[in-house]
Amino acid sequence: MNDAAAVSRRTRPAKEPLTRAGIVAAAAGILASEGLGKVTLRSVAKVLDTGHASLYVYIRNTADLHAQLLDGQLAKIAFPDSADWRSALKLTLNRYLEVLNEYPEISKMALVTRPSGPNYLALVDGLVGLLLAGGASRKAAAWGIDLLLLYPTAIAVEHAPGADSQGPAAQAARIETADPEDYPNISALAGELFTGTGMGRFDWALDVLIEGIISAHSGGKL
Repeated sequence: MNDAAAVSRRTRPAKEPLTRAGIVAAAAGILASEGLGKVTLRSVAKVLDTGHASLYVYIRNTADLHAQLLDGQLAKIAFPDSADWRSALKLTLNRYLEVLNEYPEISKMALVTRPSGPNYLALVDGLVGLLLAGGASRKAAAWGIDLLLLYPTAIAVEHAPGADSQGPAAQAARIETADPEDYPNISALAGELFTGTGMGRFDWALDVLIEGIISAHSGGKL
């Protein structure tokens, strides 16, 4: 063996042991710099200077990697210290929307990837607790959590770059010029359909969803 090569191998810094957290952190770095499409087991393995097969001990496949990546982003959500369950619920959902908006590709991932990590479970557990504190029935809280998380996810996807080929101005112009004989209801509401701010409408929609979930048990519905 060449003496120089032997010395080089002995003096090379030891690699950090692989961990799930380290893999997710490497994936987050690729997401930030190159986008979700580049987040694969092979690209993460390259960053970590290891073979991609070694990652299967911690990550099942690329879909699982994406789910873990999404769960890691959810760690940024902290529940507010508030005695008002409704304010805490809405503020938490606003923070969830902020996380999705930070990386638009995360919002698209959230539509098709169901995370199951500790941060997602903490989010669901906290939101369900707030619904129960507000008087929702157990079944309404259990079923309603899907609606509450789906709405901000859909909003984030809708406003992600490239999601709207027409643009809001073109869409509004088309609605406002709709033939009243063919579309009487749209024509009658043309002045209201695009009123309000984005966050104002988001806040209103949360109130509608929350009120529906809280009152769903009345009349024996749930």
